[in-house]
Amino acid sequence: MSNPLAGHTNTYHSYSHDEALQGIAEAGFRYVELSAVPGWTEHVDLDADTGELRRKLDGYGLSPVSLSAHSDLTTADGLDHGLKAVRWAGEYGIPIVNTAVGGHQSADENEAAFLGNIHALADEAEAAGVVLGLEIHGDIMASGAVTLPLLEKIGRESVKINYDTANVVYYSGDSAVEDLPKVVDEIVHVHLKDTTGGKGVWDFGALGSGVVDFAAVLRILGDAGYEGPYSVELEFSGEPWPPLAEVNEAMRRSYEHLRSLGLG
Repeated sequence: MSNPLAGHTNTYHSYSHDEALQGIAEAGFRYVELSAVPGWTEHVDLDADTGELRRKLDGYGLSPVSLSAHSDLTTADGLDHGLKAVRWAGEYGIPIVNTAVGGHQSADENEAAFLGNIHALADEAEAAGVVLGLEIHGDIMASGAVTLPLLEKIGRESVKINYDTANVVYYSGDSAVEDLPKVVDEIVHVHLKDTTGGKGVWDFGALGSGVVDFAAVLRILGDAGYEGPYSVELEFSGEPWPPLAEVNEAMRRSYEHLRSLGLG
């Protein structure tokens, strides 16, 4: 498979950007998904000079494939962050910006407000040569199946799905293996995340430790001709995060699990 296999720096939420990049590189990854999520994981400063970041990534032997820039796109502030993230990614040369309807918290989502803002973001993405990946996340996008009508309402080629293999379980109770085939042609980016199962159960440990059938997930996507990035995201049991050594070990185990399935 030629798909880039990245480590997501959000796995190192509560740790520094350098600790994240070092852990991802030492686990075996050569690609990275960067995080610029206000109020959550602020590893990348979108106002800072990018030269230092380029040198930092080169030093770790990592190439960025996507930027996670979740903000509440139902609000003016959230839209402003999204516009800044898209412009930044376009200038840096990162082709995918991941976001979600209601940002990180995803409470009280307002579809009408979201639809009122998404076209401005899509315009900016198209001007910047960037594709938006709306994450399976929250109520409005609880699964791929319920997301399709939203994508039809948006109707923009620059707005696709960032599929999260554990969020579909957490938010809808469906499995990725059942849900993926319904939306596989609309996916631009995939979060490989495991879960111990159950709607509303926040337990996202090392890949291979939960119920997600990654062999089947990769087969479904491969058969459909998916050529985009895979990004490993671990969110454990939420805050407080595990000790850094445990996070590093979980990333290493996740990388080895995917290698055993022919990825990477």
